[in-house]
Amino acid sequence: MSDTARLHPDTVDLAALDASGLQALAVRAGEAPAKGAAKRGPFRPDVWLNARQKHASRLAAHYFRAFDVLTVIVITVLCAWAAAQRPLLHTELSQVLPFATGAVVVLGLMRSLGRYRFARQQKAQLHLAAVAGIVAVGGLTALLLGWLLRGPHAQWEAYLIWTGLVLITVNGLHIGWTDLVGRWRNAGALTPNIVLVGATRHAEGLIREALKRRDLNVLGIFDDRLARSPTAIEGVPVLGTADDLLTHKITPYVDRVVLAIDPKAEARVRELNARLRTLPNEVTLLVEPNSAAETASALDRLAAAPLADVQGPVDNDRRAYNKRLQDLVLGLTAGVLLAPVMAVIAVAIRLDSPGPIFFRQRRHGFNHEEIVVWKFRSMRQETADATASRQVTHDDDRVTRIGRFIRKTSLDELPQLLNVISGEMSLVGPRPHAIGMKTGHIESARLVAEYAHRHRIKPGMTGWAAVNGSRGPLHTAQDVRRRVQLDIDYVERQSVWLDLWIMAVTVPVLLGDRAAVR
Repeated sequence: MSDTARLHPDTVDLAALDASGLQALAVRAGEAPAKGAAKRGPFRPDVWLNARQKHASRLAAHYFRAFDVLTVIVITVLCAWAAAQRPLLHTELSQVLPFATGAVVVLGLMRSLGRYRFARQQKAQLHLAAVAGIVAVGGLTALLLGWLLRGPHAQWEAYLIWTGLVLITVNGLHIGWTDLVGRWRNAGALTPNIVLVGATRHAEGLIREALKRRDLNVLGIFDDRLARSPTAIEGVPVLGTADDLLTHKITPYVDRVVLAIDPKAEARVRELNARLRTLPNEVTLLVEPNSAAETASALDRLAAAPLADVQGPVDNDRRAYNKRLQDLVLGLTAGVLLAPVMAVIAVAIRLDSPGPIFFRQRRHGFNHEEIVVWKFRSMRQETADATASRQVTHDDDRVTRIGRFIRKTSLDELPQLLNVISGEMSLVGPRPHAIGMKTGHIESARLVAEYAHRHRIKPGMTGWAAVNGSRGPLHTAQDVRRRVQLDIDYVERQSVWLDLWIMAVTVPVLLGDRAAVR
């Protein structure tokens, strides 16, 4: 459970509701809404965005800053070149340094003063005024340094032109960024979705305050005591038990799971936390605030959904941004370079056996999202197995002649570059498993308690498990445990450099692995 996400360290002695209290809540919840309305709930989003889609929006701050950096660099180079009237490589440092220093000051202040946070309460006019002030400081720095280095020969007009161009372009960009973030907020892309575990007085208080604020969506409630639980609290439906949450279809749309139970019930808190650890979602303990101000502060922390911060040390958001940038650059490059190879494979499949060129299969993606994964068809059309209920074996009679070759060399995976470019997959990550995939006669996901941990990051075309000998079908529970452990190791260690190393060794490792069944 995340300690940093706790709402407040102080508690009051509020026990979970007894049977009569729950019954009273049920009466209040059922007064206004009809049965269908209760199932939908008062927080039902107009547009349902899963965790991956919302996370992509939050990472936009990094893209905004990249555009700003590129724009300022281009303007700086052009202005310095125009002022020098010669190639910059042959220009005195004293002529170029004021422009470069001004650019560094502008970009550094934009980052350190939080101009990429786009907080919910932030006024657009104040944001743009702050950006203008930062550019003015950069311009004054360039003027001062030019006077110190060149005295009467300083190019005042060039510095002023540079300042004006940076001011117009950067402010113009931030007008666009502010408008875009506002559109995302209106569409719900930045509004956190939570579910509550515990149909208690804690849950009732949180829902009532959230209804007033409307900056947080409470999608549903889960409670193990369904026999005593109301059907809804303040209109928010009770959807099942804590165990139901583990497999509920709402999970991919949930940003945070909140334990709305009395924190003094330590045994129950520990037990629920242990059960919910198998979810890829963050789990938070709701601690009852002591005043209205503390309630507002608690909800502020739950509802806080700024764009991913570009400041400080590398965090999960920055790591995700770097990984997405890596996927786009390398994925698009690989798609272009491998297009002839994929065209040859497509023709060979068409000539080898009747049926479509591609095979599509629903698999688990980030945060339990269901995605459609593309592959080259390697089996006869009439034996296609969309749920992987029967895993591939040596000399499998379902595999075609071309299929054996492309499976052995993993060329059947190349169409997944489309999944990578679209953002559903990554070049490196845990391999996506088919929904309902079985090991023996048991669904693989039920064999290992930590199975869902592998969904805390996007699935990949290759991964740590694949280059460590765990690839292809999983025939025993031990195979599943080893795969999951390797995947969890990768999730905890992921970095750009590890990804690059895995990609570098993928081809020699896979081609040298004669034992793996594909």
